[in-house]
Amino acid sequence: MDPARDAFDAAPAPTEPRDLLDASTDAAAVVSADGVVIGWTRGAEALLGRPAADVVGRSAAHLVAMPGDPARVAGVAERCRAGMGWSGRISVRHHDGRPVDVDLRVSASFRIGGDECFLLSARPQSRHWTVGQSVLDGFLTRCPVGMAVMDLRLRYVWLNDTLERFGGVPREQRLGRRLSELLPGLQAETIEGLMRKVLETGVPVTDYEYLGWSWADPHREHAYSTSFFPLVDADGSVSGVCYMVQDVTERWNARRLLSLVNEAGASVGTTLDVMRTAQELADFAVPRFADFVLVDLLEPVLSTEGHGAWLTDAGPAPARPVMRRAAMSSVREGCPEAVARVGDRVDFLPPPHDARLLIDGEPILIPVLDPSDALWTAEQPQRAASIREFGLHSLISVPMRARNTALGLTTFVRSLNPVSFQPDDVLLAQELVARAALCVDNARRYTREHTAAVTLQRSLLPHALSGGTALDVASSYLPADPTDGVGGDWFDVIPLSGARVGLVVGDVVGHGITAAATMGRLRTAVQTLADMEMPPDELLAHLDDLVLRLSADRTDDVAVRHSATAFLGATCLYAVYDPVTRRCRMARAGHPPPVVVAPDGRVSFPEPPAGPPLGLGGMAFEATEIELAENSLLGLYTDGLIEGADRDMELGMARLADLLARSDGDLDDLCASAVRRLVPVNRPDDIALLLARTHALGPDRVVSWDVPVDPAAVADIRARATRQVEAWGLGEAAMTAELVVSELVTNAVRYAAPPIRLRLLRDTRLTCEVSDASSTAPRLRHARSTDEGGRGLFLVAQLSHRWGARYTGDGKIIWAELEVGR
Repeated sequence: MDPARDAFDAAPAPTEPRDLLDASTDAAAVVSADGVVIGWTRGAEALLGRPAADVVGRSAAHLVAMPGDPARVAGVAERCRAGMGWSGRISVRHHDGRPVDVDLRVSASFRIGGDECFLLSARPQSRHWTVGQSVLDGFLTRCPVGMAVMDLRLRYVWLNDTLERFGGVPREQRLGRRLSELLPGLQAETIEGLMRKVLETGVPVTDYEYLGWSWADPHREHAYSTSFFPLVDADGSVSGVCYMVQDVTERWNARRLLSLVNEAGASVGTTLDVMRTAQELADFAVPRFADFVLVDLLEPVLSTEGHGAWLTDAGPAPARPVMRRAAMSSVREGCPEAVARVGDRVDFLPPPHDARLLIDGEPILIPVLDPSDALWTAEQPQRAASIREFGLHSLISVPMRARNTALGLTTFVRSLNPVSFQPDDVLLAQELVARAALCVDNARRYTREHTAAVTLQRSLLPHALSGGTALDVASSYLPADPTDGVGGDWFDVIPLSGARVGLVVGDVVGHGITAAATMGRLRTAVQTLADMEMPPDELLAHLDDLVLRLSADRTDDVAVRHSATAFLGATCLYAVYDPVTRRCRMARAGHPPPVVVAPDGRVSFPEPPAGPPLGLGGMAFEATEIELAENSLLGLYTDGLIEGADRDMELGMARLADLLARSDGDLDDLCASAVRRLVPVNRPDDIALLLARTHALGPDRVVSWDVPVDPAAVADIRARATRQVEAWGLGEAAMTAELVVSELVTNAVRYAAPPIRLRLLRDTRLTCEVSDASSTAPRLRHARSTDEGGRGLFLVAQLSHRWGARYTGDGKIIWAELEVGR
């Protein structure tokens, strides 16, 4: 005997009726792991009409009245082997061949002897809950969803209590009448159109949302979701339409909040300008949210100095903060409700609040404004009068804070909109102001940094240029558009020895404070190298080494390496003009060539070898020399001047040449006019133009003598120099010039190699130059009291304005400049 079968045979046969939750008489069977039935109860016999003799020992697969699904069976088995059961619905086959739908449950696996088995229990799905008429009536009447039945003429036949409450119209006034007759403001025609469509097509309409008013709450707009479906008789004919409506105002308000916040993200903060950002907030909120909006910012926020705002942990604040009206907007033209205009100082805080509201206060909601309130009339009499005059009836004030910094106060007011602000509206106002506050703070920080960068850049550029008697100079500088930040363009005019003048223009790659600071370092380096009398090609080589070192420093800086490029690139053009020879020697590092306008108006662009931009290293720079006729115009510029909107530099150079060739007026006017015409609008790059008109130092102001290599010749040369100085009318400098010439010539005769030559130049200063063929540099030293010599250069240094040495292709020149009377 099979013990499992005996146990199941002992189970009682199912009887009706029984409790729905009673599982004692369910059909049950035991199935082995290989799918063979090894146990069968009387309940199973009654359910499928199959005796145990026909089932036990056979595969359970022939009992299933649906296609086999091995994967599903394997999954169920694995779940049950893991100690969990499984339940679901399947179709099994009755003895007479008809399918029977059952709820099947499979237990966790267990063992009978050495075999793995599963217990299966099933019950038919034909059992139903029964609901009494009183329960059904209570459900329909008190359901939180409004429901109604309309006849074929769309007249009310039945409605529940919820719908009666939604509309505010009693049931007896509705029955027998149409929706459009009762609630014309509730989009009745649209709703009736949808019901007609349902009657005609028989297709339900679900979740149609709309806004409307009701007599139950006439001062507040509500959102409703409505569904319609046809009522069908037993013969299949449509006898009416049923509709269900639900108040979804909260859901609709939440969606509106998200929608407005998303729109605000695209509309507020489009520029890095504090005032513009504040105005964008006011314009966005009117009339979407309020009828009148004020944005008042703390005065330091609008300042370019200092930190620009209060830190919220900065301690006590003044009782009445100093704010300025940054923006306002109204549904009424001209904002007549406003007591103060944009730019005016204001101290508005809703009574009875003080400055702590801006630092750590919560938003203020005043659903109903009462201008007769004693606080308003005492503290804000003008605003109380405006409230009465324009019917301002509801207010929300939200402190504007960002990054632990108090920025100001935004106030929303309603007047024409009859609905007062609600607590939910405060959340929307907070979100709008929070987003705008971040944009205002970003703009404030950017403005402060941009101002600092511009100030730094302006301080590093030359404030006054002088070309001495060699050149008339004029310059024009136009900073980049503020949205792109300041650039690194620079220019300079450097007086050199021998009445020569150095001209330089350069452009550092990038924008911002880093570019401005790098520009300042390069300009200082150029001045230093120029004072060392370096020729243009050598000067650029040393400048290239400096840029390489700066780039290496940035590469070592982890913060810089992750925030910006470590490469510091720059272009530069350096030229030296000699008014005695009228020759100009120049070299460039990746910079556009200069422009030269001859006295007869012919324009040329002499092109010294371009050379690599500074910062690449490993490549040499070459210099070239040109001769300039007196009154020639020499122009140096950065690429922003000639890089027009078409990005065609050759065309820009042609435009520049045409402008410079057609004008021979004042140099400053010409410079400003050229920049204005070539760059009529702001550009993303700085623009610099340096113009120089050349002059020559005539033979009457220059004299030179060959010096024999003989100490006895020093006295004769000294006497000639003294006579020449006196002939120029510089008698007061004759003695000093005599001493300086004597020392320089004596040193050259003693220590230098021939040929030796003395040259005197009369310019703004008197210059004494002694040239020789030696490349040995002079060295200033202080002689001891017992030394008989060694004081020559020290004496020259004391008597002259400045002195130095420069090297030439065939030697060097020692020079000294002496101050002379005008």
